[in-house]
Amino acid sequence: MSETSLPPLNWLRAFEAAARTLSFTAAAQELHMTQPAVSQQVKALENHLGRALFVRRTRSLQLTEAGRIYLPTVQEAFETLGKGTRMLIGGDRGRVLTIHCNLAFSVLWLAPRLAGLYDRHPWMVLNIVTMVWDPKSFAPAADVEIRYGRATDDPPGSVRLGEDRCYCVASPDLEIAGEDWSRHALFDCAGIESNWEYWLAARREKLPRGRVINLATTYSVSIMAAANGAGLALAHDTLADALIDKGRLVKPFDTEVPLLEAYFLIPAATHNQTPASRAFEAWVLRQFQTD
Repeated sequence: MSETSLPPLNWLRAFEAAARTLSFTAAAQELHMTQPAVSQQVKALENHLGRALFVRRTRSLQLTEAGRIYLPTVQEAFETLGKGTRMLIGGDRGRVLTIHCNLAFSVLWLAPRLAGLYDRHPWMVLNIVTMVWDPKSFAPAADVEIRYGRATDDPPGSVRLGEDRCYCVASPDLEIAGEDWSRHALFDCAGIESNWEYWLAARREKLPRGRVINLATTYSVSIMAAANGAGLALAHDTLADALIDKGRLVKPFDTEVPLLEAYFLIPAATHNQTPASRAFEAWVLRQFQTD
């Protein structure tokens, strides 16, 4: 290893948490990772350094001499990074919060409720980071994450938000004859399991051969296309409730099915909790309970 070859930050964070807790399992819970992922990152760091940092026993973990020497250096480096970051963002990390969530959730759920959040916590400053695909590549930079994924894939340390239903939505101005959905353009979000085939199966129907679905990489496009009269879209409670309440969307059919995906709140790690993260997480949970 050359003198300038620094290991990746996530390897160092996994080592610091495991060394402080003397447990890969506890470190995984703290970092919202799986235990094998923490173990693999620590092993990668050991290979990078060319020496063992832990003595691994059946039910215990112990630092080697190299690990004991290295730990204070890593902890001091993280503290220095933390201080520098706090200075950069204005010296008050306690009120500044970076939130990572997908575009549809940000636009259709979070943004309409921000006035209520700021009424309750006027001191809070939010940096909202959105993405379409691959949330894991951006999430490490955020303090709090709200992730959308399969309901069976609960991220470690996460809290599931709500039990959504999936249904068809349309503009109240769209003329629909009885139960006939087939005359209209169909819109949906790509890459999800709660799709038109899933919804139609509950009606014991199928898409006609060759029928085309208009796909977007975010519900923001498909739902707003329906709201503006372009056709029918599939939606679910978290994203569509407010638009339905305001009369911008209607449910033209009674068919509703359980959403196969779900939203998960992934809180800030214990050692990264701040007044802003605690206040925001509590507010989100209250909002979903109220909804």
